[in-house]
Amino acid sequence: MRASDRPAWMERPSRLGVALKAVIITAITLLVIYPFVGVLSTSFSSESEIAKSGGFVVFPTAPQLDAYRAVFDGGTVTRALLISVLVTGLGTLASVTVTICMAYGLSRREVTGSKWILMIALFTMLFNPGIIANFLLVNQLGLLNSFGALVLPSLVSAFNLVVLRSFFMNLPSELLESARMDGAGDLRILVRIVLPLSKAVIAVVSLFYAVAYWNNFFNALLYIDDSDRHPLPNILRTFILQGRTLESAVGTEAPAPVQAIQMAVLVVAIVPILLVYPFLQRYFTKGVLTGAIKG
Repeated sequence: MRASDRPAWMERPSRLGVALKAVIITAITLLVIYPFVGVLSTSFSSESEIAKSGGFVVFPTAPQLDAYRAVFDGGTVTRALLISVLVTGLGTLASVTVTICMAYGLSRREVTGSKWILMIALFTMLFNPGIIANFLLVNQLGLLNSFGALVLPSLVSAFNLVVLRSFFMNLPSELLESARMDGAGDLRILVRIVLPLSKAVIAVVSLFYAVAYWNNFFNALLYIDDSDRHPLPNILRTFILQGRTLESAVGTEAPAPVQAIQMAVLVVAIVPILLVYPFLQRYFTKGVLTGAIKG
C-alpha cells in the first residue's frame, strides 16, 4: 500500500504527536497516582505534619508507623481483614466454579431447557427484586448473621455468566465432538479441554468476582448484626464515612493521629487486592478483549 493510499489513522505519528501523547499520558498517570501517594504518605505522617499540611501530606519528612501499630493492635481491623480475605477467597472460588458449570451447561444446545434458564438469568440483570425481597429470602434460608450471607446472595453474576457462556459457545465444536467420540464425558471435556482453552477469560471473571467480594459491604450491612463479623469495607465505612473515632472502636486511646489511622486503614484495604492484579495482568487484556468480542 502506497503512503498516499493509507488512511490517516495508519500514518506514523509525528514527533510532536508522540511528545503530546507522552505529556497527556504522564499527566493522567500523575492524576491517578497522586491520591494514592497522598493516602500512603499521610498514613506515615505525624500529627504536626498533618496539621501543618491541612490533613493531606504528600511527602512526610519523618515517616513513622504509629498509625499501623494502632490499627493492628486494636484487633478490630485485623479481624475484619481476615474476614474479608476469607470471604473473597472462598466466595471467588465458589462463584467461579458455579459460573463455569452453569455457563458450560447453557452453552450446550442439546441441554433441555437451557434457553429458559438463560432467560431467567438475564431477567435478573434487568429487574432486581429489591432489598426487602432479598432480605426476606436470606432470612427464610436461615442465613442471617452467618458467613453464607456474605457469599450466597452474590454467588453468580449474570453478566459473568453470559460472558463465559458466549466464550464456551465459540470454542470449536469439532474439538468437543472428537473428544466425545473418544469416549470423554462432559466433566472430562470441561476439565481437560474447555478450561485450558479458557484461562484468560476465567482469570478476568475471577478478578471481577474477587474485587466485588472485597469491596462488598452491603451484604454485611443488611444481613450481619454482629459488628465483630463485619468485613473490612464496613469498618472503613464506620471509621471514615460516619466520622467515628477509632478510640471508641479499638477500646484504647489512639496513639497516632486519627487522619493517619484512617489512611492506614485505607492502605490495608487497598494493598491486598492490588497484590492480586500482577498475577492476572498477563491474562487481563486478552481476557477482557476476548470476552467483549465474543460476548
